[in-house]
Amino acid sequence: MEINVIGGGLAGCEAAWQIAERNHQVTLYEMRPVQTTPAHCSDDLAELVCSNSLGSDQLASAGGLLKAELMKMNSFILATAIACRVPAGGALAVDRTQFSHMVTEKLLNHPRVTVIRQEVTTLPTGINLIAAGPLASSGITSVLQELTNRDNLFFYDAAAPIITGESIDYDQGFWAARYNKGTADYFNCPMTKEQYETFYGELVKAEQAPLHEGVEDDLRVFEGCMPIEVMAARGLDTLRFGPLKPVGLVDQTGKRPYAVVQLRKENTTASLLNLVGFQTRLKWGEQKRVFRLIPALSHAEFVRYGVMHRNTYINSPNVLHPTYQLVGNPNIFVAGQITGVEGYMESVSSGLLAGINICRMKDGQELITLPEITMMGALAQYISTASTRNFQPMNANFGILPPLAERIRDKQQRKLAQAQRSLDSFNDFL
Repeated sequence: MEINVIGGGLAGCEAAWQIAERNHQVTLYEMRPVQTTPAHCSDDLAELVCSNSLGSDQLASAGGLLKAELMKMNSFILATAIACRVPAGGALAVDRTQFSHMVTEKLLNHPRVTVIRQEVTTLPTGINLIAAGPLASSGITSVLQELTNRDNLFFYDAAAPIITGESIDYDQGFWAARYNKGTADYFNCPMTKEQYETFYGELVKAEQAPLHEGVEDDLRVFEGCMPIEVMAARGLDTLRFGPLKPVGLVDQTGKRPYAVVQLRKENTTASLLNLVGFQTRLKWGEQKRVFRLIPALSHAEFVRYGVMHRNTYINSPNVLHPTYQLVGNPNIFVAGQITGVEGYMESVSSGLLAGINICRMKDGQELITLPEITMMGALAQYISTASTRNFQPMNANFGILPPLAERIRDKQQRKLAQAQRSLDSFNDFL
């Protein structure tokens, strides 16, 4: 029975690699460049479209724990990311072009992987993994609607702008990591109270780009990737307690700024930087006008403006097992952000487990469900058992793990204890 993976994003690429490495032939379908999306720029597989950061790699963070588990599972995507790493303090950030190109080349050269560039509108025969991603085409979305007998849910998220490093006024800011964690890999753009209030006033009245596909009245924003103008509309100080928070940062004079915009390197040479937390759907001219009110960015050159794009995900608690197998269709699996796991590495974890389970099913073995006290297991449990009434995508976080048997007051120590418990359980399971 043939194995097909539909979608060449992070989840699909991870799954295809895991399947091939277990001595099974696999066909990987990717619709680009035959059909493009509003967010992708290249034809490479596993293109990162929202950020070059794959999140924290500190064990006391949920993202760090997830990466530690993925490392134990020999994640292909994580290993490639580490090979393409750029400095980013305590986070794992990559050179996006190098990363997607390396993933593409490795899969194209794998003897048991066949890559076909075409849109899938009907499922091929055999075992299928649908990992079409949040920008799924209408064709594969229709397939999912028919398979699940339920309408897909839609939400919208936004990508942040990228500017050139040479256009930044470095005299108006400073390099530092929050609380001096890791190395000073973020460039911080401070603002005084007066500068912040001017910026805020222009941001909240700036003109937004219209939504497409007739959904102007149906905008639902996922809290984890909220447009900065939507966040600002909630109150004058909302941004100062969010992406512009100054806590943990000290400027050149030894004082904490009133507000701070952080820039993250897009590549090792810092020729491109991303405005952290500045996901937006403002019109492009408005982005230039408003964001240049930040003193260090008064002459910023934008190589990519923020864009708003559609994300699609299924009501997984109704239709998915924690093995990522579709309820009632044992030969169909679903993985990636379309399942409601929100985030790059979360998508990787779903693709990895789905790929392994496809191989186990074909080999006549029992499918695996990871322990719920592991981050990978907790994510799978969440999307398959959460409330179906108001199901929302979920990032890796310690809140989805069962509580510890003993109470630990110190937050950092409590997270470390949860992480160690998860890794111990993971080792026992393996």
